[in-house]
Amino acid sequence: MEEEGDLIRLNRYIANSGICSRREADKLIEAGAVKVNGKVVTELGTKVSRSDKITYGDQSLSREKPRYLLLNKPKGFITTTDDPQNRKTVMNLIAHACKERIYPVGRLDRNTTGLLFFTNDGEIAKKLSHPKYGIKKIYHVGLDHYVTMNDMKKILEGIELEDGLVKADAIEYVGDGKDKKEIGIELHTGQNRVVRRIFEQLGYKVVKLDRVYYAGFTKKNLPRGEWRFLEEKEINMLKMIHS
Repeated sequence: MEEEGDLIRLNRYIANSGICSRREADKLIEAGAVKVNGKVVTELGTKVSRSDKITYGDQSLSREKPRYLLLNKPKGFITTTDDPQNRKTVMNLIAHACKERIYPVGRLDRNTTGLLFFTNDGEIAKKLSHPKYGIKKIYHVGLDHYVTMNDMKKILEGIELEDGLVKADAIEYVGDGKDKKEIGIELHTGQNRVVRRIFEQLGYKVVKLDRVYYAGFTKKNLPRGEWRFLEEKEINMLKMIHS
């Protein structure tokens, strides 16, 4: 991630303002065409803050507005910004949400549904994806056969996967517990396909996987396939995440 605190690379700032690409921004910087607070800056990799005044010629540039969006992802969409095979991606679902370029944080498998977060704020994206921040996620899992109490205990104690030991923070049957194929599982880990791999390790096949809680957000009033921007108080809550 390129951002540190509130600093951003000058070439990214220029690109975000919409006048050119980052590569072209580097050429403008090297040519001495860019000023920071009235002084010409030619060093690539220079970092600037929100309060700095950036100018190109007579034009004052502004960093794009940070955007924060929550999607309730349906099945059949892959989490990528570009797919060479022209499959449906999550970007199709939010295509006209805003003029700024926003990106998915982490990923959900093609057939996994539920909460997926998008932003152009590198610092928030980093906090949501890095294991040290311990972001809470809850999944509703449908399995091909009944899950035993013994296996649920194993998942709480820790399952050894090829990339390390994974423990659930909580696990229980969904609702009144009559349907023992429906499980709720809470995790802080961010490993790829981790829920599917946990159950596969114990001989189950996941037939349905839905992320119902993510970093303090639920799917309340957000139908499948719909998205919404975060409210100011929700954005502030994200900014308060710390190690």
